[in-house]
Amino acid sequence: MRRTVVTEKKSSNFESVADGGGGGAGGGGVVVSEKITNVGGGRDLSHTIRGEISLDRETTNVKKSQVMNSTISPLPRRKKIVSKPLWKRILSIAIKNLLLLLVILGFTKMIYNLSAKSGANGIVSSEIEGRIAEVESFLKTTTKMMQVQVEVMDRKIESEVSGLRREIVKKVDEKSVKYESELKKLGDKADELGKSFEELKGNGILTKEDLDRFLEDVKKSNGDGSDKEWRLDDIRSFAKEIVDREIEIHASDGLGMVDYALASGGGMVLDHSERFQVTKGPGWLPFKKQYGVDQDAQRVLEPSFGEPGKCFPLRGSQGYIVIMLRTGIIPEAVTVEHVSKSVAYDRSSAPKDCRVSGWYQKVETITGGGAGVSRLGEKKMFRLAEFVYDLDRSNAQTFNVESGEKRIINMVRFDFASNHGASHTCIYRLRVHGYEPDSVAISEFEL
Repeated sequence: MRRTVVTEKKSSNFESVADGGGGGAGGGGVVVSEKITNVGGGRDLSHTIRGEISLDRETTNVKKSQVMNSTISPLPRRKKIVSKPLWKRILSIAIKNLLLLLVILGFTKMIYNLSAKSGANGIVSSEIEGRIAEVESFLKTTTKMMQVQVEVMDRKIESEVSGLRREIVKKVDEKSVKYESELKKLGDKADELGKSFEELKGNGILTKEDLDRFLEDVKKSNGDGSDKEWRLDDIRSFAKEIVDREIEIHASDGLGMVDYALASGGGMVLDHSERFQVTKGPGWLPFKKQYGVDQDAQRVLEPSFGEPGKCFPLRGSQGYIVIMLRTGIIPEAVTVEHVSKSVAYDRSSAPKDCRVSGWYQKVETITGGGAGVSRLGEKKMFRLAEFVYDLDRSNAQTFNVESGEKRIINMVRFDFASNHGASHTCIYRLRVHGYEPDSVAISEFEL
């Protein structure tokens, strides 16, 4: 006995509705009938299939009515899972796999970029370190070069400074020597001016005080001495009197001071050191002495009028002369005279370091020159002046007596300790200046 197999295709309500009436059924029935015919072994099952199709339609209608009712019914129904077509599922899976692949590729690229960046950073950092090392090496080299340059510049600057210092010191030394020379010249000129002034005063040139005193005398001679206007004739007369006075002074002995050692006035040479002897020859005559004094010794007490060689020569560079004055005086100055440099052949025989001493001795005790005079004078002798005869000054040089107690003298000793280089010393003239005290003072002094 054979069984009839009925195959029912399950479909959703929506699919049944969409297929529509008999067209869909007929199509489906053909397929099924073919399959069934194959299954039935050649048996005709068309009537059975048709009955089933009609049954399906009824069932579909019932389901539609149920669906319509279900939408109205408030009762919850179980949701059925709608299966998707295969191609959608495949497409969905492909899209998901593609998205996953894209995400994986994105992460891979990100990781690669990160690794590349980290590698690049490492390369950059190593490059930076290399450059830093190069910079440090360059800085070290530059520093060394700068140090070398600085040392070279220091040495150069030090050399320049040393050279400048030496040059400045040299110039300062030269200027110092020059200034010292100039100062010395100025000092010499000042000394010359001072000596010239002293010489002018010693030669009797009128000073301002003399002019004032003379003017006062002129005023008194004019009457009551009241101030009046001076006319040109008065000034000429005044100048003429001054000139005449100076001419008178220089016409006498050139100094305008009384000489108490003058031979014609009573002065006398009592003693002296050894005279300079000239070489013997034809016409030579021995020197004659009187009381131990050479006959030419009186030349030192007489005017020489500037004639070269008219002097009294003494042997060597040291010697002395003792002079008796015409009377007792209070000394004020001493004058030593030598030949003028304008007419002299050689002035090296002039005395240089000189000393003048004086004392008073009674005339009756003086019996002659020599030791007797010296012995009597040694106990009472005192210094009057000590000076240097200067060849750069005038030929007649006056030296004041040292200040101190004023004493009466009538004896003078002139000593010279050196000359200006000659083998002998020539004395042209010696003068002693002062004033005579009254006779009462001399009498008391002699007692």
